[in-house]
Amino acid sequence: MFEKVLIANRGEIALRIHRACREMGISTVVVHSTADEDAMAVRLADEAVCIGPPKSRDSYLNIPAILSAATITGADAIHPGIGFLAENAQFAEMVEEHGFAFIGPTAEHIRIMGDKIAAKEAVSGVGLPVVPGSDGAVTSVEAAQTTADEIGYPVLIKATAGGGGRGMKIANNAGEVASAFSMARSEAKAAFGDDSVYMERYLGRPRHIEIQILADGHGNVVHFGERDCSVQRRHQKVIEEALPPALNAEQRDLIGSLAARTAQKLGYRGVGTMEFLYEDGEFFFIEMNTRLQVEHPITEMITGIDLVREQIRVAAGAPLGYEQSDIEFNGHSIECRVNAEDPETFAPSPGRIRSFHAPGGLGIRVDSALYDGYSVPPYYDSLIAKLIVHGATRNECLMRLRRALEEFVIEGISTTLPLHARLIAEQDFVNGDYDIHWLEKLMQGD
Repeated sequence: MFEKVLIANRGEIALRIHRACREMGISTVVVHSTADEDAMAVRLADEAVCIGPPKSRDSYLNIPAILSAATITGADAIHPGIGFLAENAQFAEMVEEHGFAFIGPTAEHIRIMGDKIAAKEAVSGVGLPVVPGSDGAVTSVEAAQTTADEIGYPVLIKATAGGGGRGMKIANNAGEVASAFSMARSEAKAAFGDDSVYMERYLGRPRHIEIQILADGHGNVVHFGERDCSVQRRHQKVIEEALPPALNAEQRDLIGSLAARTAQKLGYRGVGTMEFLYEDGEFFFIEMNTRLQVEHPITEMITGIDLVREQIRVAAGAPLGYEQSDIEFNGHSIECRVNAEDPETFAPSPGRIRSFHAPGGLGIRVDSALYDGYSVPPYYDSLIAKLIVHGATRNECLMRLRRALEEFVIEGISTTLPLHARLIAEQDFVNGDYDIHWLEKLMQGD
């Protein structure tokens, strides 16, 4: 097992990884920018190294600085966390080349799954269903028109690199293909430096279902059930549930076993998430995230398994200590992502925290690096806390979540806590009747 792990990230996920390491008897090194010198993870880590100024490109994306920090502190391994360099194949390669273990999959798998076209080709080759679409990148308006006619309208034109809804446009009919194709390519180029796009059938009311898997690199793979991430705004997840209200046990076993078998055939190592669109009883693979997910706590709540601990174990070469039949699903869990944003306009709201009080009680978990007097910097992602609730049933979980939101206090900045209180009171959400378009349609009706 590792003796010292360098955490190449910030915020609540850096704190989450630090806690897992300490419970395993592993020393931690946290790197940070000058804007994060007062961060909770920096305060608690065994060692902290400043790697640059506030801008991400000069600090959390500064590969030479991170590798230097690992060298001077004598770290055995580097955990990339979520975002930043977590899905950067070059970083994974350089970590290994410099003699450190990378707590994640191989660079090859990161590279394949980072390209949506290559990812679809890889998984379809081993049996996963994919959304009908182009065979590869579409390079001209004429080719886009032909492909759209073959797929049938509406069609979705998507960037092959990146995510978060950028480089993604819908063409409802033949007359919209040219403009949608042009805009998607322009956005893709601006956001990712790559204007490659592909096309697929646009689904009208799909749910976003993802399967959490874990592979040990020795051919052993298990899945931990699915999460419903359909409550989204501009393709960014807002609320997640496990286990989803839309699936039954038979569907769960089917898609879970397919995802695990696919990871096994690909020779995958580490944690990963297979993401699907689900509509009218059909699953369609859309992408794989080769890292820890923001919403991993709800899977931990229903399985009792520490995914970060397992991620570290398999990176150190340990085999899984259980089989699929050992994984049990207990109760229901919901996560609300709390952002430093205005709950109505979604304008960023950095600033000093005057008061912070996390809710408590049975089945309540808050993952956050906030504390009284902490200043939320304006340079990074706006996620500041995750409220995770567990209950024996979905109804019990909802009632507990309402109570927890009433208790949650963050003063000094605007947050999306009021939005969450509103959303979970909506009858559609209470009934579990929502899809990936539900939230935006709800907000357009205001």
